[in-house]
Amino acid sequence: MAEPWRVEWVWWDLSRSARAARALLAPLSAAFYAIVRARNLLYDRKLLVVREPRIPAVSVGNLTVGGTGKTPVSSWLATRLEARGASPAIVLRGYGDDEPLVHAELTPTIPVIANADRLVAIDRAAESGADLAVLDDAFQHRRVARQADVVLLSADTPEVAARLLPSGPYREPLRSLRRASLVIVTRKAASMDRAQTIVARANGWAPRVPTAIVHLILDAVERADEAPEPVAALAGRRVMAIAGVGNAAAFGAQLAQVGALVRLRAYPDHYPFAASDAQSLARDLAPNEVVLCTLKDAVKLRPIWPREAPSIGYVSQAVIVEEGGDSIDALLDLLVHSRFRPL
Repeated sequence: MAEPWRVEWVWWDLSRSARAARALLAPLSAAFYAIVRARNLLYDRKLLVVREPRIPAVSVGNLTVGGTGKTPVSSWLATRLEARGASPAIVLRGYGDDEPLVHAELTPTIPVIANADRLVAIDRAAESGADLAVLDDAFQHRRVARQADVVLLSADTPEVAARLLPSGPYREPLRSLRRASLVIVTRKAASMDRAQTIVARANGWAPRVPTAIVHLILDAVERADEAPEPVAALAGRRVMAIAGVGNAAAFGAQLAQVGALVRLRAYPDHYPFAASDAQSLARDLAPNEVVLCTLKDAVKLRPIWPREAPSIGYVSQAVIVEEGGDSIDALLDLLVHSRFRPL
């Protein structure tokens, strides 16, 4: 069984205790489904008001809680829009301090604006000179109108029934994919066959929605004041992998795929690392063991990492389009052209 402080074990674990917990939570999931269904119906029938933002917007979201790659994909789409001549801004609610910092590091030339009120944030983006807003984690935020909705599905999550919160990780049922403009299946350590299986499932629920597959690959090891190191250099080396992300196991599996001997230290998504955590991790390092984390964790751990300990690095990611590149290009073209259309 997973660590007791990782509530996700209820969603994924096959033990008797996890199954019992899911059964106890099933009535709450049924109530949550009823609320989600009623809310979506009110929006579909235009009984709840949808506000037009000051500049066109695209949302990047998912159906589940965490682990699909929203942050790297949002940043990547923003850079693709910038390369096409747009002036995008990344807008997010600012849940935790890590996401704005990660976006700022991934896209240093693109404004990053965090505000619980997405309309206010989009106004600020427009005032900063942006002509497009990329909304990170906003598929369920239907109050703001947008030109397109990109929904991410992860090929790395375990094969389980699509249970809604709290007995499962789903925020909405799979039929909600019909609202999407594009479904992107992301894979980290998962196989291409697994990704294509997820695409087929998405096509079953939303046959008119185009799909794509992108591979989020480990790119390089980055350390402060040092040149990047090819990730292949980790082959045969012992690595303590620290991950406070939605799918920590996928990070460990990616490192293992390049030949690293991985000891994974997994924490809940958005874990607020304290100095005591950093000191404990540093003391636990074995001789000649490399310590690495995700960028999402690095922005929190680097400032508090003990100076006397071996330096902590993070592994950057690259986004590789494997299938559906034409669908991604068509969506980007739509967004670029939307800047010249009256809202």
